[in-house]
Amino acid sequence: MRWHTIRPSKYISGVPRGPVERDKVKKLAINLSLFKIGWLASVFTAAAAIPAAGAAVVATVVLVHLFLSKNAQAEARVLLVAALIGLGWESLLVYFGVVEYVAGSPVPGIAPYWIVGMWVLFATTLNIGMRWLRNGTAIAVVAGAIGGPLSFLAGAKAGAVSFPDTTISLIVIGLGWAFLLPLLVRFAARSDSSEPETTS
Repeated sequence: MRWHTIRPSKYISGVPRGPVERDKVKKLAINLSLFKIGWLASVFTAAAAIPAAGAAVVATVVLVHLFLSKNAQAEARVLLVAALIGLGWESLLVYFGVVEYVAGSPVPGIAPYWIVGMWVLFATTLNIGMRWLRNGTAIAVVAGAIGGPLSFLAGAKAGAVSFPDTTISLIVIGLGWAFLLPLLVRFAARSDSSEPETTS
């Protein structure tokens, strides 16, 4: 009689086995937790007209992210590109009256610094917690079209932002994110120092 060795799966009841899998799950949990902390701090301090406090939290999260990164220089480039995209896009929204922010905009028509900081904060997740956005351009497009407006709605409910015309504002935001998110995801993927993943 020939006996066959049954090899246990990497996962039992959804629990990762092995140091590599556990390390990935740990990094993902830390990354998304820090993002959530930074997001909440930014939105609620902006709503309370003390955006500098939230910006300080975001800066701390970014520093921790870069410290934990395998290639801090490459990751910093991703964050810088995200900041430039965020500044440009959010300033257009402000200039054309699509959105109105409660605080943090010292120059009329220019996006407040804390919302630009949130673009940087989001970019810290692209190669870790939001890595699944690389699975296809269409996925990133849909995620941007839906996730962008939903994030702004949450910010509006918290009192950090308002819309002169909610429907038009959300449509414009969705279109913008549907275009910009795939570009940012692709740039982040090319800058990633970990194992390569394909994008389509």
